Amino acid sequence: MFRQVKRDIQVIKERDPAAKSIVEIIFCYPGLHALIAHRLAHYLYKKKMVLLPRLISQTSRLFTGIEIHPGAKIGQGLFIDHGMGVVIGETAEVGDNVTIYQGVTLGGTGKEKGKRHPTIGNNVFIGSGAKILGSVKIGDNVKIGAGSVVTKPVPGNTTVVGVPGKVVVQHGVPMKELQLRTKNICNKEIRVEEMPDPDQETLLYLLRRVEMLEKKLAEKES
Repeated sequence: MFRQVKRDIQVIKERDPAAKSIVEIIFCYPGLHALIAHRLAHYLYKKKMVLLPRLISQTSRLFTGIEIHPGAKIGQGLFIDHGMGVVIGETAEVGDNVTIYQGVTLGGTGKEKGKRHPTIGNNVFIGSGAKILGSVKIGDNVKIGAGSVVTKPVPGNTTVVGVPGKVVVQHGVPMKELQLRTKNICNKEIRVEEMPDPDQETLLYLLRRVEMLEKKLAEKES
């Protein structure tokens, strides 16, 4: 337990430039407090206890603003920065060296039973306010942008942004440089991103439609 706490403190010192001293980290970082409480609650949860682990979890939530269900599996080196509003569900699994910012939800969709929360790989960065919902797998070395909503699996070594979340960078290369596909919009072949963007395609359709109508109007006037 003490070795684990020492590792958690070291992780904060490595990743947060605002951390000035170990004493400050111990007393002023709610992410550390929530992790310590969770590791105790998870140990009791594995011993088939029900009420006591939940009481520990809810007490931790009261003081830190971070809710981690005792059943969640947390790897080594998790850093929860600021942390207010972070929610990690019962069947969620978080890998090693993951960074989570405030307002992140690793939750369910309300339609599943059994494994209903996300599985997060190693070395994953999850920006403020991001929501990862359902039993989806997030690969290693993934970056999820602030405010993104992810409901589908994400391959490793990618960057995801938007609502719904779309892969915009893969293996360090923007998707526009990786793959383009040809789509027929209003009888015209147009190159669009491999990952579909409904807003983009709607705008392209409207532009082509306006162009066709203007052409017809000009023909009638002439």
